[in-house]
Amino acid sequence: MRRIVINLRIAIRSLYSFKLRTALAVLGVFLGTFSLVVVTNLSSSLERKTEEEVARLGKNVLVVKSGTILRHGGRTRLLSEATTLTREDATAILNETTMVAAVSPSSHKSYPLRYGHVKLNGILVTGVTSNYAEIRNFRVKDGRFFSDEEDERLERVVVLGKKVSDKLFGEESPMGRNILVFRVPCRVIGVMEEKGVDASNVDQDNQVFVPLNTFLRRLVNQDYINTVYVQTVGDQVMTQSRQQIEELLRKRHKIRRGQKDDFAVIDSKDVMALKSQAISMISVLGRIAAGISFIIGALGILSIMILIVSERRMEIGIRRAVGSRKRDIVLQFLLESSFISFLGGAAGVLFGFLVSILISRLSGLPFAMAPLGLEISFVASVVVGILAGIYPSRRATAIQPVDVIRS
Repeated sequence: MRRIVINLRIAIRSLYSFKLRTALAVLGVFLGTFSLVVVTNLSSSLERKTEEEVARLGKNVLVVKSGTILRHGGRTRLLSEATTLTREDATAILNETTMVAAVSPSSHKSYPLRYGHVKLNGILVTGVTSNYAEIRNFRVKDGRFFSDEEDERLERVVVLGKKVSDKLFGEESPMGRNILVFRVPCRVIGVMEEKGVDASNVDQDNQVFVPLNTFLRRLVNQDYINTVYVQTVGDQVMTQSRQQIEELLRKRHKIRRGQKDDFAVIDSKDVMALKSQAISMISVLGRIAAGISFIIGALGILSIMILIVSERRMEIGIRRAVGSRKRDIVLQFLLESSFISFLGGAAGVLFGFLVSILISRLSGLPFAMAPLGLEISFVASVVVGILAGIYPSRRATAIQPVDVIRS
């Protein structure tokens, strides 16, 4: 232990004498460790974000959309609308398929909202059934959701999203107040909890909910709907349920083989798979960049150690002449290279952790730390230092005291 402490002091003194070279060698290891930590933490944050978005869609939920849908990068975009999806289709899905637990037909359209002198334009008004909140995993923060009876009686009641409530009423309680949804006065009976943006890129807090019959008769005066939320009996049967729903709707809409569907069934697993592919690509590219940085760091340590060995021939020769063993020389140079990589690795882990927190706060991503990534980054930096110090240490042991005295 005493020999290790002495060699470590000599190593620190030696590296201090070559400040610029040491800093450059530390920088290479730092960049490798830093990039690996940031990439692993960012990948974990994106995975958690994806899981949260899919959870907002609901548990074991398939979404049937009317019209032609374009899927891209985990998002969906409506290309063309159709008027063929009806409440009867939703009832048929519940009754004529074998693995569906519940359905919630819905329809939506943007309307202006007004309360007093406050007017909001382009707010998404969504007509839903009373089981919508349960299927979509929504919770009412204040008040209540509407009932089946209110839906059947075409009651003019409304449940507000959190952002809409804040914009219209501020700190004032909205319960029992009347607002204008387009030209229809509606009584506020509830406010939803904050939900955020879901996997379909809809801000769940910037919308209001009304009974579906009220929406269809009093607001849009139409018989068709544009969405059906389908909850399956389990996560394992979603693919089979999707196939059954597609076959049923093709039959009901009289779509022949070879014709395009006038609907789309969106599986939350598809959304998650697309995003997971993008996350994997980011992770792979980040690890490649980290590997290149580690290689550069190893070359930097190797080059500085070779230069140090060449410039310290006199010191090595004298130490050998007064009784230092070869393993002492090897230990000293391995300690020096390991100390360089340790500094770079420790700094990389620390700054990578801080930058991960900063990225999380600026981007709104949930912060997630990958302990395995931290461990791999730190271990890799130390291993790089040891491997880079093997060759210079062997060169140092090859120096003979007689050759040093002669020169």
